[in-house]
Amino acid sequence: MPVIARPRAARFLLLLTVFLCAACGLAYELALVALGGYLIGNTVFQTSLVLSVMVFAMGVGSLAAKPLQRRAVGAFALVEALLALVGGLSVLVLYVVFAWARIYTPAMTLVAFAVGLLIGAEIPLLMTMLQRIRRQEAGGAVADMFAVDYLGALVGGLSFPLVLLPTFGQLKGMLVVGAVNALVGVSAVLWIFRRQTRRHVRAGLLTGMVGVLALLGAAYVYAGDVEVTARQRLYRDPIVHAERTPYQEIVLTRSLAFNREADLRLFLNGDLQFSSVDEYRYHEALVHPALSGGGSSVLVLGGGDGLALREILRYPGVERVTLVELDPAVTELASSYGPLRDLNDESFADPRVEVVHADAFAWLRDTAPAARFDTVIVDFPDPEDTATAKLYTVEIYSMLARALAPEGRVVVQAGSPFFAPRTYWSIDATLRASGFATTPYQVDVPSFGNWGFVLAAPGGPEAEGPALRLARDVPPLRFLDEAVLRASTVFPLDRREREVRSSTLMDPAVLEYAQGEWQLD
Repeated sequence: MPVIARPRAARFLLLLTVFLCAACGLAYELALVALGGYLIGNTVFQTSLVLSVMVFAMGVGSLAAKPLQRRAVGAFALVEALLALVGGLSVLVLYVVFAWARIYTPAMTLVAFAVGLLIGAEIPLLMTMLQRIRRQEAGGAVADMFAVDYLGALVGGLSFPLVLLPTFGQLKGMLVVGAVNALVGVSAVLWIFRRQTRRHVRAGLLTGMVGVLALLGAAYVYAGDVEVTARQRLYRDPIVHAERTPYQEIVLTRSLAFNREADLRLFLNGDLQFSSVDEYRYHEALVHPALSGGGSSVLVLGGGDGLALREILRYPGVERVTLVELDPAVTELASSYGPLRDLNDESFADPRVEVVHADAFAWLRDTAPAARFDTVIVDFPDPEDTATAKLYTVEIYSMLARALAPEGRVVVQAGSPFFAPRTYWSIDATLRASGFATTPYQVDVPSFGNWGFVLAAPGGPEAEGPALRLARDVPPLRFLDEAVLRASTVFPLDRREREVRSSTLMDPAVLEYAQGEWQLD
């Protein structure tokens, strides 16, 4: 067998290959987790499924690589080419599957298994190649190999959110990772072991690498068109704005409704936030009962579209409004996109409004002002995963109580008492467990269906809840009046209060769609 020239340099190059391949492997893994979180939600389940399937597949791949060790160089180059192709195209293919075939979870499981299988085959082959360069004790070789592998995983894990997503986005980011994987995995080992590899094998592997790079390059060129087409497939109406931020995917659609009125709809991660045709029903029900308590200072948690702000600012007695929104892109869109700015009456331009871009939980805990608020409007997304479920816990409501004036009022959007009765009443129970007296109520919003809110005030779980009424100086409304408010507190038998647990950080109540209705996980 020909001797490898300059074994020390060759060993360094091979360990560098291990490092880079490990970084690529972890990037593929994180991309599958992130994509599932964006498209499906339920991040805990998506993470558990991806990790468990990939780890299992890695074990299978390690066993499957044992017969290949005699031809370790060629086998490793082939494995890396396949991994680059499968991993690089994984996000693009799964997004297309989600848009057209609606079999995302089985497809994702298959892709995760394939990626894990190929990653698992790497280590036995690399170990064999490392020993061919210079023989050493098994323990020392394993220590060197795994030290470099884990370091590469660290770099890949940090690069995914800090470099790949901001620079390329998910679809193109994985194509770039795939290209790096193919270049490193094939060309590096063929250079190191060029004297030990037959000419026709080298030619075949190089041709394969060029083919993989060509496929990934073509996918990169057309990725934008594919994403736009697939995204439009997911929405009924024409998309007028779409962007993916570090926090979520923001989509605006606009079309003519049946009454010829323009229907502007906002979606976050595919979930409808409002329809301009009937959003006034939701926002009048959310804001005006809470403001009947009077006061000059208002805190809004969430509500980055500015529609709750619009209703609040109609009261001349309101002197100060602080809005805490996690994603700056949402408030920027609400401030700059003409139709949305018209819909919220340019509420962000009002000098009474202060916008804070922060996580509401962290803001309440660490930086909330000492001055208390007379009214708090909580307009968070539904608790569909652990990230949003923390916004509906005893812990955050207890912090909210400290930010509220003694005679103040809080209102929380609480989801649908019809589609998610257990979740709705869990939010009510959580507020009461946090020291509030509550008044649950619900209205109909055609684009959402039946929707519920909880009005709360300091007073303890057994105290009578705050009265549901409108302020004397309430501005003219399109939907809400005293009669509607009285009716809104009456729940049909199948939507009335039920025995449910409160939600905490360590035991959050998370929505899960199952058997035709939303249920608590």
